[in-house]
Amino acid sequence: MIVMTNNEIFKRSREACKTLALLSDAQRNEVLQAVADAIMAQQATLLQANALDLAVMDPANPLYDRLQLTAQRLEGIAADMRHVSELPSPLGRTLQDRTLPNGLRLRRVSVPFGVIGVIYEARPNVTFDVFSLCFKSGNACVLKGGKDADHSNRAAIQLIHGVLEQKGITPDAVALLPATHEATAELLNAVGYIDVCIPRGGRKLIDFVRNQAHIPVIETGAGVVHAYFDASADLVMGQRIIENAKTRRVSVCNALDCLIVHRSRLHDLPELVKPLIAKHVELWSEEPLPGVKSHLACDNAAEVFGTEFMDYKMAIKVVDSIDEALQHIAHYGSGHSECIITRDSNNAHRFQQEVDAACVYVNAPTSFTDGAQFGLGAEIGISTQKLGPRGPMGLEEITTYKWLIDGEGQIRA
Repeated sequence: MIVMTNNEIFKRSREACKTLALLSDAQRNEVLQAVADAIMAQQATLLQANALDLAVMDPANPLYDRLQLTAQRLEGIAADMRHVSELPSPLGRTLQDRTLPNGLRLRRVSVPFGVIGVIYEARPNVTFDVFSLCFKSGNACVLKGGKDADHSNRAAIQLIHGVLEQKGITPDAVALLPATHEATAELLNAVGYIDVCIPRGGRKLIDFVRNQAHIPVIETGAGVVHAYFDASADLVMGQRIIENAKTRRVSVCNALDCLIVHRSRLHDLPELVKPLIAKHVELWSEEPLPGVKSHLACDNAAEVFGTEFMDYKMAIKVVDSIDEALQHIAHYGSGHSECIITRDSNNAHRFQQEVDAACVYVNAPTSFTDGAQFGLGAEIGISTQKLGPRGPMGLEEITTYKWLIDGEGQIRA
């Protein structure tokens, strides 16, 4: 087996992206369908590799759930890949078409970025998600997974490479770097080879990538997520929304981290958090919570309120008004997903207008912040920045455009 240097991988990915954009959409879709078939046919191999990773991680680690693959999750991954194959191509779309007074025709047409680098933690599903979206959009991708999921990621890449070779397409369309810090550094300095880097993980990873990269970066993932239970909120609805937002999957970036409660509804708080307590969620508060015996005192409010827990833990903040709730979110939020539970249409409108986040919900849980749930097929990440894509990033968000100009000999005066 030939072992390539990371620089050689970057060069081959650069060459591969030139050919990928020339494939027809039908060819791309055929490959994605074949990869989905291979996932189902090779479940045992994928689960065996995943078991090697799981064996060295403490099941109590919040990342364990993200790392774990099951037959049901593999079925979901294959279904998402099929969905991506069925979506309209994001390439070759005419975004603007006009003719200047001098007769020059200008068209702005969507094209691939080229090579997309993705750095991610213990989430082997990301390997398949990124490949499906990049391949469908004509991009090559260079992946840098965490060591916790290395066996799982390598099994996934081996499966994808097998399908690409069967279809006569270069396997350099997708590459997996070694799970080392050195590989991360080389990726972040691959100027001229990698067009954009997308980190998927916690705040520590995202900050590191942003601070160290010499290539463009799209920030994704980190979420300090709030739900505000307003004075007029429906108790039953609020209970269901809060339970789903917090405990559906505690390790994901759209999971609830802080419940903000209007002081006039404190008497409902014990019932509101009852499902959470039943699931052993630790509740942290800076003041006493009448009727809630299991909560813990918050010694460092700033640290607790600004924490993305990714665990069975949640902060509770009591406020006297929607103004105070908005101020709290503005101070501690990460720009990911925020929610208000209310029957007051004015407060609902105000919340959506004033909260500065990629996704702002009224009477629905933040657990819906997901590319597949938004009808994007899958997601390459959830952008929390404002320059460029924002929120779940699907096919359209990983394309750019170029101007095509047709003339008949015009010259500029």
